[in-house]
Amino acid sequence: MVALYPGGHKGPLLYYVMQNNHVKWRLIDTGPLDGPANMAIDEALLNNFDPETSAPVLRLYGWSPPALSLGRFQKATEVLDLERCVAENVSVVRRITGGGVIYHCEELTYSIVCAPHQLPPAATVKESFRVLTSFLRSFYGRLGLDARYAIDCFSGGERLGERTAFCFAGRESYDILVGGRKIGGNAQRRLRNVIFQHGSIPLVNCAVHGAGFLREPPVGVGKVTGALHDFGVGLAQGELKRLMAEAFMEALSAVLVEGSLTEGEETTVASIGADRHSCPSWVWEGVHGKNHEDYPQA
Repeated sequence: MVALYPGGHKGPLLYYVMQNNHVKWRLIDTGPLDGPANMAIDEALLNNFDPETSAPVLRLYGWSPPALSLGRFQKATEVLDLERCVAENVSVVRRITGGGVIYHCEELTYSIVCAPHQLPPAATVKESFRVLTSFLRSFYGRLGLDARYAIDCFSGGERLGERTAFCFAGRESYDILVGGRKIGGNAQRRLRNVIFQHGSIPLVNCAVHGAGFLREPPVGVGKVTGALHDFGVGLAQGELKRLMAEAFMEALSAVLVEGSLTEGEETTVASIGADRHSCPSWVWEGVHGKNHEDYPQA
């Protein structure tokens, strides 16, 4: 077990946490996995979290092979070009959060599970979203990028919060922009006094290719989205993860303790991975119980 401290501090973990009023977080780096495994782990972390006794979690991961993820309330038959998904052998999964379709290709992805009292104070649910994405702005700053919230960039007639089938085509108040271009996307869900949030940091801009899997691809998405490569950042993922960990600890007054999934979390992953995230009726429509042959096998 390795503990990471803000500013490179060294010393006993418990002493540091108590003296500096920091919160101890679990850091779980699962590396690149396929879509069903990634979604099963996210859900297992949420389902096994006890807001009274569990340590908060920061998970880092990637996607191999690339996949499309649907928002919790989307229907694949309504938003995706299923024939193209099958033809290009691109798998489709369903997130436990809302929002639009995301194409996960070359990216660094994170998920967070915590209780409200484990975060810096926030007056509203919307404000908590600003708190929980503040580490991303700090992370981009460490890369030399001027990252701003959409709500701070637009004061005139631009409309924020309009629903779009493709996540990267829309702009919410606390989406992060670099040079006026949306970089990545984040979504949050609350369940039983637990906050779950996950988001993507695209390394290479695959938005145009990803949008091509929609029945009605948004126009001009390549011009309004960005990725680290677009802004001249070509660091290895190991270095990006290190900088993200530093930004996270600073922004959220956290100490990160490297670890892995618990036995209970592993058991949940095995159960829901087979029962839900590999179930065609769940993936395509968000329901259980229909025959597998009724759905395309993308």
